[in-house]
Amino acid sequence: MTYLETTAQFYSEVAQTPQVGLCCVQSSSLQLPELNIPLQMQQMNYGCGTTVHPTELAHAPTVLYVGVGGGLEALQFAYFSRRQGAVIAVEPVTAMREAATRNLKLAAQENAWFDPSFVEIREGDAFSLPVADASVDVLAQNCLFNIFTPQDLHLALKEAFRVLKPQGRLLMSDPIATRSIPQHLQQDERLRAMCLSGALTYEQYIKHLVNTGFGQIEIRARRPYRLLDSQSYRLKEHLLLESLDTVSYKVPIPEDGACVFTGKTAIYAGTKPFFDDGAGHLLQRGIPAAVCDKTAIKLASFSEEITITNSTWYYDGGGCC
Repeated sequence: MTYLETTAQFYSEVAQTPQVGLCCVQSSSLQLPELNIPLQMQQMNYGCGTTVHPTELAHAPTVLYVGVGGGLEALQFAYFSRRQGAVIAVEPVTAMREAATRNLKLAAQENAWFDPSFVEIREGDAFSLPVADASVDVLAQNCLFNIFTPQDLHLALKEAFRVLKPQGRLLMSDPIATRSIPQHLQQDERLRAMCLSGALTYEQYIKHLVNTGFGQIEIRARRPYRLLDSQSYRLKEHLLLESLDTVSYKVPIPEDGACVFTGKTAIYAGTKPFFDDGAGHLLQRGIPAAVCDKTAIKLASFSEEITITNSTWYYDGGGCC
């Protein structure tokens, strides 16, 4: 079998017999008023973080969710877009489509506001999405794209870019590796299907997004995910995997490069009320201003009177790039 066939077989198994804590034993569902998540759906929360960011979901967007899992995040997206077909969930595994359908019917019994018609489940995969060009506002995936080889990841990201409208958002949550994963683990198809051996480093992951054409990328969270210990995984030393939540915008890449926000701020401490670099960045004395990493480097080179804070690995808007 190819690694994708192994992955499909694995998720067919866990669709029929849920494995609680398969991805993140410490993950918790986003809590929203009047949202009740059925137990079966919670048990099938096969994700490493969250892609549901309320700030990105105003005005009832059309959402395409790739890899429906147990339907939990599809239900959460429907919370913000309460209309027929507002959420399109694409899933290649028959057993998982069936499980998600059952779970969404249970959700309708526990949530007066929800109708199963809000989520349309379609057969398909990340490499050939069954929707038209520039037709969705938001595309999301949780703990799926890390399974792909770099070549297949490139294809999946290009397909995501195709279906997003201009200014559309790609919401992703994936494991990343703090150093390159050795070949003997990368080639283990079962571990890859379990989201334990296909992760890229942070630098590689962001580069893939930029190379696809996304002009602005925001890090919403970066946290420890799993430890691959040296004894169990035949490593020279332990290898930490982290969970990375990102929002990438389909906007043009500026001439000086994409804007990547990781929580840095710039603080002007000079004698004047403001610092103006002449390129659209105005800093008020003593007030931290959120900046992208690219701008942080430029401002630091302008003046010793500007302090750049470290990345917090959390960014939720504001500032300049």
